[in-house]
Amino acid sequence: MTMIEQIHALRVDIERDLAAIASPEDLERFRLAHMVKKGTLQTLTDALRTVPKEDKPTVGKNLNELRKLAENGFEAARATYERRTSTQRIDVSLPGRAATAGSVHPITQTLDRIVDIFTSMGFDVAESFDIEDDDHNFGKLNFAEDHPARDMQDTFFIDDAERADLVLRTHTSSVQIRVMEQMSPPIRCIMPGRVYRNEAVSARSLAEFHQVEGLYIDKGVSMADLKGTIMAFAQRMYSSDAKFRFRTSYFPFTEPSAEVDMSCFICKGQGCRICKHSGWLEICGCGMVHPNVLRNCGIDPEEYSGFAFGFGIERVTMMLTGIDDIRMLYDNDVRVLRQF
Repeated sequence: MTMIEQIHALRVDIERDLAAIASPEDLERFRLAHMVKKGTLQTLTDALRTVPKEDKPTVGKNLNELRKLAENGFEAARATYERRTSTQRIDVSLPGRAATAGSVHPITQTLDRIVDIFTSMGFDVAESFDIEDDDHNFGKLNFAEDHPARDMQDTFFIDDAERADLVLRTHTSSVQIRVMEQMSPPIRCIMPGRVYRNEAVSARSLAEFHQVEGLYIDKGVSMADLKGTIMAFAQRMYSSDAKFRFRTSYFPFTEPSAEVDMSCFICKGQGCRICKHSGWLEICGCGMVHPNVLRNCGIDPEEYSGFAFGFGIERVTMMLTGIDDIRMLYDNDVRVLRQF
């Protein structure tokens, strides 16, 4: 069989094999049979050296045409197959998937509700830095130099080469100081924000959480104004028929100081899991702004008086939702979050 006859015979085989390609396996078999170093095309190319010199131009031309036919056919078959397998098949008879949407986080919902209530009562909203200096976080709030809250067990201190008095704020009371420094009475503001304390994480406490504090400074402000404000807020936030009790307490920045309990709005004072079967829920700490704090901020305590209060957003959220583990609010478990 002459070389030309061998080329024509191989052309018939290649055309047949190209037409039979219908899978990745067929593509690979064609490549291994004809395209590799020991394949049919290379075998004929190696045999070209035995062809008489006068016949080489004709044989070489036919062999090149056959090689081009094989290569172009292989690439076309591979491209067609890849296009076919990469196209996503859609079953149009299946019902469509409903779009899923997120919701506002329970803590944000609680905070928005609190802000709405206080702004409707005439309070402005003030915010400030998460990183504070010792003077605004403790000193001007009448904390003694040896107060336990300054200890490393309660406060995160910032490691800074230039300053040794920077901390992550332990309460939003530092915002009260900045407001009193920058504004003249009358002042009526709430201060929502994130605070940080070096505490062990448990079902009832976190090292990072949210607070809302309030401040009212004017002439003739009394404890009666404080009680009326707290009760008006709590009745709108929790229950319109709630009962309250004020217990004496101690805070360095208020005098007198109190903690406020409200009759449990879940069990109506009968005792339940939420109120630990006491019938009462602690809702906030409060008091009349200490004269030293006013004085530290350039406000004359002989002319002005005021009250301040504060509470944790997570605690309020837990009371409203019935969640009994504060960590669940930060687990990002959609089974919990989608309920609110």
